[in-house]
Amino acid sequence: MLKSERKRLQSLLHYEEDLWMRGYRHIAGVDEAGRGSLVGPVFAAACIVPRGVLIEGVDDSKKLTPQKREKVFSLILANKDVVYAVGSVDEKKIDEVNILKATHLAMQQALSNLAIVPDFVLFDGRDAPECGIEKKTVVRGDSLVFSIALASIIAKCMRDALMRQYHEKFPVYGWKNNMGYGTKEHIKALKTYGPCELHRETFNWRKNISSSEE
Repeated sequence: MLKSERKRLQSLLHYEEDLWMRGYRHIAGVDEAGRGSLVGPVFAAACIVPRGVLIEGVDDSKKLTPQKREKVFSLILANKDVVYAVGSVDEKKIDEVNILKATHLAMQQALSNLAIVPDFVLFDGRDAPECGIEKKTVVRGDSLVFSIALASIIAKCMRDALMRQYHEKFPVYGWKNNMGYGTKEHIKALKTYGPCELHRETFNWRKNISSSEE
């Protein structure tokens, strides 16, 4: 690992280092993927990284190319010191409770699925679910906090894998490329073919279709 990369990664450990210094041992970072998609589930991942572990290339999943993201994801899975778990809430539940509550449910699932119970949780964003554990929210945490960045990659890669499977069943929407988000390709397909059973009924894809007709 280059010295510059090691320095960059160590700079992402500011929050964890502060908590380790205060006596916390198992610090979980939590992030979601698919919150803004028009289709399918929202995913969340929780990730605990022991002190001293660095994984080359880790960054906010949105900053990485798909190829780079998958490479880093493989490195995460290969590292036996990393403890992670995921949760997901499907489109029906999203329509029932709204996307914010569904995202919180997925985060709670991910935390409860961890093999180790964390003693502190760092959440990406401004809002966090109740979890019965000390916690802190970090705006842009996926860019600023190492464990949250790992969680962002895990959640994104696992959801993308599912969307590629869904694409095989519903290829007209181009989900292998847009992952269910409201791209021009996706909106055009919705206008032509209408929604399928996996589309979130409470999202604004109908408004997008109407706008595209103007």
